[in-house]
Amino acid sequence: MEGTSKEQTQTVKAPMIYICGECHQENEIRPRDPIRCRECGYRIMYKKRTKRLIVFDAR
Repeated sequence: MEGTSKEQTQTVKAPMIYICGECHQENEIRPRDPIRCRECGYRIMYKKRTKRLIVFDAR
C-alpha cells in the first residue's frame, strides 16, 4: 500500500500543460500557482489534449 500513496503524491505535484487563449503559448502550471499566462498575462487557459486514447460508448 505504501507504494501506491508514493506514486499518487508524485503525480499530483507534476505540473500540467495549459495553452493560453490569447497568445497560444504552452504554460506549465502546478497546483496552487496562479492561472495566468507567463507571456502575456491572459487568464483564460485551456488544458492541453492528452495523447492517450480515450474511447466513449455512444448510445
